[in-house]
Amino acid sequence: MRDEGRVSGRAELVTIGEFARLSRLSAKALRRYDELGLLRPARVDPVNGYRYYDRTQAETARLVAWLRRIGMPLARIAEVVALDDGAAAAEVRAYWARVEAETAARRELASFLVGHLSAKENAGMSNGKETGREPATLGIRYAALAHPGAVRTSQQDTAYAGARLLAVADGFGASGAGASAAAVDALKPAARGAVDEADLLGVLHEAAESAARAVRESVGGDGAPAESGTTLTALVWTGESLGLVHIGDSRAYVLRGGELFRITHDHTLVRSMIDDGSLTEEEAASHPQRAMLLRALTGGREATPAGPDVRLHDTLPGDRYLLCSDGLSAVVGEADLTRTVVAADGPDAAVNALVALAGEAGGPDNVSCVVADVVAL
Repeated sequence: MRDEGRVSGRAELVTIGEFARLSRLSAKALRRYDELGLLRPARVDPVNGYRYYDRTQAETARLVAWLRRIGMPLARIAEVVALDDGAAAAEVRAYWARVEAETAARRELASFLVGHLSAKENAGMSNGKETGREPATLGIRYAALAHPGAVRTSQQDTAYAGARLLAVADGFGASGAGASAAAVDALKPAARGAVDEADLLGVLHEAAESAARAVRESVGGDGAPAESGTTLTALVWTGESLGLVHIGDSRAYVLRGGELFRITHDHTLVRSMIDDGSLTEEEAASHPQRAMLLRALTGGREATPAGPDVRLHDTLPGDRYLLCSDGLSAVVGEADLTRTVVAADGPDAAVNALVALAGEAGGPDNVSCVVADVVAL
């Protein structure tokens, strides 16, 4: 067969059969890559349509196959194979960080559903039996504060605290202030009335989609929409538990039993590198790209395809929640955060002390924080 050997007079080219052996792919796969525009032959015979490849294309062919195996979309693969090795590595790292974040969110949702359905089953089994105890009625006391910081004169952060909504958004780009305000405002309708715990997850997803739309509309006319946007970290209160909506590198913590626990995951390049073991926490603190976001709400529909994390969080009387922008968390260590949050006599004192702490650390960025206490009524 003609496609089993080298092309006569073209020593640098090989037939599809030989190239299939070189790249360890099937001829069928190579034809498919050609059809999809992922790997074009070096030459196609105009008479018989036979495909011929340069031997140096074998590495690209294997890269396409590997990217397909990790589930990368075809359009993204076409972009990656056109990059140099360093840029391609960064794109693969960013893609996989998003995959892991989405997987983690689905894992948390699955865990919630298991717990939720198990609780319903247990409630059904004990239906009609008196426990002799009334469930505690809980409420929240809260405060919010946003400050331009030690260097900046403009304010792009938005901090909000209400009876059913706690939120921090850190805007960036030319339209960042409008983006952060739009994201928080879009969540307010979801928190205007009581939300049944069983319906909360659906309400949160709808609220997250509304926030994304609001940001796109807010920054869509600035000429470079993908360069403006906002992070968003918010908690919706049901009266029994909290629903979390989170995207970006603003953070949420809970103080419980004297320990401060972070309940959000930063959607940043350095966090993904820490997660995959290519960077230590110490190295991340001084990394030149430590502020690079992998996920945020922006003016571009395709800029960060993965949406916000959405999940439920159980509460206990005595819990103290802290939401903050990276204007606080980037300059104040968690040990100092813990000491300040523990020592503060109430949410108002806490937010004022935290903003002052960021100022003492020379924080150059806007600072915003929300503190809320869960109390028995």
